[in-house]
Amino acid sequence: MMVKALLFDFDGTLLNTNELIIESFMHVLEDKFPGQYSPKDCIKFLGPSLRETFVEIAPDAVDEMIDSYRQWNIQHHDQLVTQYDGVVSTLEELYAQEIRLAIVSTKRSEMIEQGLNVLGVRHLFEHIIGFDHVQHVKPHPEPILLALEKMQLAKEDVIMIGDNSHDIEAGHNAGVKTAGVAWAFKGEDYLQQFSPTYMLQHMTDLLTIVKGQSL
Repeated sequence: MMVKALLFDFDGTLLNTNELIIESFMHVLEDKFPGQYSPKDCIKFLGPSLRETFVEIAPDAVDEMIDSYRQWNIQHHDQLVTQYDGVVSTLEELYAQEIRLAIVSTKRSEMIEQGLNVLGVRHLFEHIIGFDHVQHVKPHPEPILLALEKMQLAKEDVIMIGDNSHDIEAGHNAGVKTAGVAWAFKGEDYLQQFSPTYMLQHMTDLLTIVKGQSL
């Protein structure tokens, strides 16, 4: 199988935003529920959309908490994010090999753009599918199917890559191949439970996969 395109989750896959996300949640939760949440409690919030998370925590204050989260997140974004080894150079190499690239994330597109600009790779991506482009976020297949439609690709042409259960399950639901990333904050063992087609130990593994070779 020759891969034509790669669909990437963003947070925790291409850019290490884990500390930023956890601290953003802690800012909101400390304000609303002082002393009730720890950073460890926030790990489970990595992956779902903000709305999904806050609906469970405080259904009567969802919009207020989302606004508070976003304001703090934007202000502290650039100083709290870090790069994963080999991500930028591998994306550049894939692009040079004419592998088409897109982002499929539960994050708002403007925040994805900010992160891509930090990495300096915005120009490598054809499409960004964010929270604001769909009615149903991952694990629903809609975001992946929208990317396929925009790129005029068949399901067998692409791989969905991510660091969370939502990414792998969305790929299964959309009928595409999937790849988990071993650098996921929740760990490789956690991701293996969802049966991804591939497990990337390092970003450069994609250079092998797109050639049709097994890892």
